[in-house]
Amino acid sequence: MDLSQTLEIATRTDPGMVRSHNEDSVMANSAIGLAILADGMGGYNAGEVASGMATTLLGTELESALSLRAPHGFEGGKRVAHHVLEAEIAKANTSIYQAAQSQPQYSGMGTTLVVALFYDNLMTVAHIGDSRLYRLRGEEFKQVTRDHSLLQEQIDSGMITPEQAKHSLNKNLVTRALGVDPVVESEIRDYDTLPGDIYLLCSDGLSDMVDDEEIGMTLSALSANLELCATQLVQMANDNGGRDNVSVILVRVLKEYPVARGWWARLLAWFK
Repeated sequence: MDLSQTLEIATRTDPGMVRSHNEDSVMANSAIGLAILADGMGGYNAGEVASGMATTLLGTELESALSLRAPHGFEGGKRVAHHVLEAEIAKANTSIYQAAQSQPQYSGMGTTLVVALFYDNLMTVAHIGDSRLYRLRGEEFKQVTRDHSLLQEQIDSGMITPEQAKHSLNKNLVTRALGVDPVVESEIRDYDTLPGDIYLLCSDGLSDMVDDEEIGMTLSALSANLELCATQLVQMANDNGGRDNVSVILVRVLKEYPVARGWWARLLAWFK
């Protein structure tokens, strides 16, 4: 099912005001309803290698896998989406880990990851680390993913408040990353989508530099122009210091995109 007339997507990635190179990587394909954002970490240029491998490998393999067996609209669609995401993320993790083990200059490299897959009026999100996905629905702006970070664990345990977390020095300590260990567990969740929804995938270069309230207000004010909105979000992070690379992907749902559930569609799907 071609979603290029259903999803509007804008992407931006920028080194920021301090870093000499960009270790973030983004990829989006509206036709298959896929958006991927990765924020690399490691030694000199290693983070850039890890995030680039993540988006390239996942983008290529997910496109191939989905073309062969797309998440169909009848029962089992979510199961197929989860299976495909889990399998391809595991492969990417192995590739990045093996590259880090075999090449000393890449030792310890890894990357955060957030992937959004749209199908049948649904969105399946897989994420690892502290890159985030937000949703603007009407006037409500909310964070959909929950960070895999030391800071989030401290908030959950009551050690610190969300307000104190804004000023913490531990913002960049993630508890999960792609490619750091032989095996990694991605968190995968499903969400209904509605026409008019706008989804924001971003690296912590945005969320650490701009308050959620400001991000939400910007999305609301510039929602009619996603390209301008993406540019403005990056500019806001840089205006506030731009201490890290900053990347954003904006996805607007233009209309419903259900998959046919008739017996003929099921029969065709069986042979795919």
